[in-house]
Amino acid sequence: MVLSKELVERYLKTDPAQIGHYINSGYMSPKIGPVFQDCKMVGPAYTIRVAVNDSAIVYYAMKKAPKGSVIVIDRLGDEVYACAGEIVARSAKALGMAGVVIDGPSTDVQAMREIGLPVFSTGLSPVTTTLLGLTGEYDIPVQCGGTIVNPGDIIFGDDNGVIVIPPEKAEELLLKAEEADRKEEKLRAIFEEGKYVDYCTNIDALVETDHRPYFKELK
Repeated sequence: MVLSKELVERYLKTDPAQIGHYINSGYMSPKIGPVFQDCKMVGPAYTIRVAVNDSAIVYYAMKKAPKGSVIVIDRLGDEVYACAGEIVARSAKALGMAGVVIDGPSTDVQAMREIGLPVFSTGLSPVTTTLLGLTGEYDIPVQCGGTIVNPGDIIFGDDNGVIVIPPEKAEELLLKAEEADRKEEKLRAIFEEGKYVDYCTNIDALVETDHRPYFKELK
């Protein structure tokens, strides 16, 4: 899927956590976090699967990715070799990528911070890959952070983590997030007035009501 400039701008004004209210799947493990703080990215996934210490496929596949893509790398469980560092980040930025997500470690955190391209990984490692060209696949369904990522899925991430959105739900979930943003603005105003959440939501009734009859009906 190609995200329009308008949709990208709207996504970047909200947060993955707002969409997190409305999904029960399609979220990456909290182990995958930003390499540096204060970053946000959104874009269609361009997927890569690469094993152990061979990262030639990363450079090869990135050239084929449409501009604005988020590179999603399945490391097949490897937790030692960093397949992305300064040069991968600079390459991705030069190619117009929106970000990189790795189900494994990255490296060169100082340079990554300077480059400014959002990069998410499970941690950092000084042990890095080399260019062998022996293994790897791209533009296929992969596993990243415990969830399946298909090429073209919308990847939305910020300091709080990364979620994966099916393209057909991209606008529907964005509208829900925007509505949630508007509701939170009203809540902030209520707090500023010294009032509490139950001014607009009957919290007591929600907690104190006997819900057992409802669950019996579900059975």
